[in-house]
Amino acid sequence: MMHFQGKNKARELENNFSGRSYRFPTDHDTSAIHGSRRKTVVVFIMACMAVLVGRAVDLQVLNKQFLKDQGDIRHVSDVKVEAYRGMIKDRNGAPLAISTPVESIWMNPQQIQPGKEYEIRQMEKLLNLPKGKANELIKADAHRQFAYIARQVRPVIADQVKALKLAGIYFEREFKRFYPAGEVSAHLVGFTNIDDIGQAGLESGYEKSLKGIPGSKRVIRDGQRRIIEDVENIKEPIAGRNLELSIDQRIQYLAYRELQLAFNLHKAKSAALVVLDAKSGEILAAVNQPSFNPNTRKSLKESLYRNRSITDVFEPGSTIKPFVVAAALDGGYIKPDDMFETHGVYPIGRHVVRDVHNYGTLDLTGVLKKSSNVAVSQIALSMPPEYFWRAYHRLGFGVAAGSGFPGEASGSLLDYKNRSDFETATLSFGYGLSASALQLARAYTALADDGILHSVSLLKRDEDVDEQRVFSVRTAKRVRAMMETVLMKDGTAYQARVDGYSAAGKTGTVKKASAGGYVDKNYFSVFAGMAPAKNPRLIVVVMIDEPSAGQYYGGIVSAPVFSKVMAGALRVLEVAPDQQDNMPILLTRQGS
Repeated sequence: MMHFQGKNKARELENNFSGRSYRFPTDHDTSAIHGSRRKTVVVFIMACMAVLVGRAVDLQVLNKQFLKDQGDIRHVSDVKVEAYRGMIKDRNGAPLAISTPVESIWMNPQQIQPGKEYEIRQMEKLLNLPKGKANELIKADAHRQFAYIARQVRPVIADQVKALKLAGIYFEREFKRFYPAGEVSAHLVGFTNIDDIGQAGLESGYEKSLKGIPGSKRVIRDGQRRIIEDVENIKEPIAGRNLELSIDQRIQYLAYRELQLAFNLHKAKSAALVVLDAKSGEILAAVNQPSFNPNTRKSLKESLYRNRSITDVFEPGSTIKPFVVAAALDGGYIKPDDMFETHGVYPIGRHVVRDVHNYGTLDLTGVLKKSSNVAVSQIALSMPPEYFWRAYHRLGFGVAAGSGFPGEASGSLLDYKNRSDFETATLSFGYGLSASALQLARAYTALADDGILHSVSLLKRDEDVDEQRVFSVRTAKRVRAMMETVLMKDGTAYQARVDGYSAAGKTGTVKKASAGGYVDKNYFSVFAGMAPAKNPRLIVVVMIDEPSAGQYYGGIVSAPVFSKVMAGALRVLEVAPDQQDNMPILLTRQGS
């Protein structure tokens, strides 16, 4: 079969070539074909080389900036340079908030090399991380190129982590806020978060001026994106402005210590204290209890860092009575020698105003010395309702004090329109209006500085350009002299007397309001006063909320705090004693 097919194939070839001539190619023809192909290849190669050379000349000679730009994209970058946050200082330059440089450590999980388990564990130990924490972060963020490992690490620890030379681990300079005064000034200064942004207190209120403006610099990075060289500063960071407070940290500490002792002694719910400069309205101290440490804020609740002395209000009670007397004297509705029959009770319509005791007949000094609700109600009702309301309003009640502190309270003041006689009476002994400790202290400047009401300030200043007269000089001095008797032995605040100095003040024992009215067993214990009485330099207001250790009268609970803080503060300011008969006697052994 195969033989038959072969014969057919031969016969087919023979038929194809029959009748035509055919010449098989010679060696010369084959050589010509190969030569033509070689020329084509050579020409193509030369053309490619010419293109490459031309491109090289274009990039390296004519347009070399292109390569430089491409190299810069891969190896040069701009990074932010954090600005130094401004300091917060007291009036004498003592630091209350400062920033210290720290390092934050982050990683690119995609660049972490295998086989570095030992180095990773060493890093965890240095950073006090749980074993395996770094690997958890690597796995959890494997699809990302950025994940924080630790924030605000001390430079010495960061340097030890750098020494491990782990690929994919990077370092970023930041600042950490530190508060040297700790709990003493915590409510006032506030604190920042981990990104150095103010969250409470003056840190929050003055965030814009404190934070500064970041700069930028150009750096060279290696293949792993690590910074290996600084190239140039593009923009210098602008440090935040320093904040110089009116606070005197020495007085702040003294006030904090004494308030804390009273708070603990009387097992109170909270407490607040303010010290004002009577001549300028500057706030020299503002403290609260309970307090907190702004340097370690674990499990911190908002109730702990609320600055109660400025943001919380209470009904001021009998501490308001000196203003009622002053307003009535200034308006001519009573005379300095007027007498008042009290009898212990005073019916007003269906209501009755009561005194703790029947004080009988009282002169104006006796009204304040004995703190008679009955007599001061009679004085209040002698004034037109609008005049009485305006007297309170001009003293700043119902209006924010204007200290600039975030969340500052405005308090409340019952409107004079449609107000009943009984409501007018209760307003005269401190119910029906509310104020913060700062607002109450500010109002007392009108009595302390001979009728001049001062604005208040948390920033140090040379003078008060917003002062205004609300009482006559004569009225302010008369009322101040009446208030001195409150601190006498038969007054309501004998424990408020100040060693070596004359002092004037007023107690307040205020029932706390609740949803169903006033609660008999819950009180605000308040004392507000000034010293030296003849020419006051300082005003101190003390408020203790719900003392529960048996005593609750303002003259027993808050008055002793006033005494200690005032005596200490006057000595800190080197105010000369003006009263020798109550100077403490120092006993010393002979030869000691």
